[in-house]
Amino acid sequence: MSASGPASAWRGAAALRPGWLLYAGVVGTASPHAHHTVQVLAARGGEFELADGHGGRVACRAAAIPADATHAVLRGSPDAVLLHIDRDSATGRALNACARDAASWANAARSLPIPAAAGLAGAEALAAALPRVPAGPPAARHPALARALRAVAVRLDRSAPVRLGDVAREAGLSEGRLAHLFRDELGLPFRPYVLWLRIQRATELVAAGESLTLAAHGAGLADSAHLSRVCRRMFGIAPSEFTRGIRWAVGDAPRYGGPIR
Repeated sequence: MSASGPASAWRGAAALRPGWLLYAGVVGTASPHAHHTVQVLAARGGEFELADGHGGRVACRAAAIPADATHAVLRGSPDAVLLHIDRDSATGRALNACARDAASWANAARSLPIPAAAGLAGAEALAAALPRVPAGPPAARHPALARALRAVAVRLDRSAPVRLGDVAREAGLSEGRLAHLFRDELGLPFRPYVLWLRIQRATELVAAGESLTLAAHGAGLADSAHLSRVCRRMFGIAPSEFTRGIRWAVGDAPRYGGPIR
């Protein structure tokens, strides 16, 4: 599968929010990849051409792609907004139910408004307009899984190794039982979950102005080459795309779609 189209390089502005990553500008091409967020794209100019992991393709102005669904951007847009949304947020849960084929992604976003405003203002407006599940208490997680998630977070904060066996002991479970809980309740095995948290940490450090090497080390990755391999697998582009052509905005903003679980 080869990427094509005029918008191959990413150039624009990005911002991190609690549970969100917002981007506005040129959306370039991206090779097949999958990430643990729900993704929403809306083209203010032209159309995207997307491919799923089963050979399906679709051309559309907007799409909502569920978490962990393999996809590629075959043709980007010269003026678009893109949102990465925590799958456990109220908005993420509302958008994560669509099927894993390209046609369904376009159908799921057919009623979404195309932002009138350019730049991050348009991304903020689209985020505020997205659907969300009705307010209410989130589904309870297994108490041992909650302990495990806290243990993972503490180890990442301390730049300590994050091993399934160590975390399982702190949670009071066997390795096998904890591994099942990660897959059943989070929808992601233990190691990919930890890797996703590391990429989030690296993104925060890059947004704060750190070099790719320091961001990789701060996230517990071996070096910038390791960060590059993971970014290509999760986002379909190299991390240099996020530093060469993207301006990161710093500042607080409200949580969209309710609190993150």
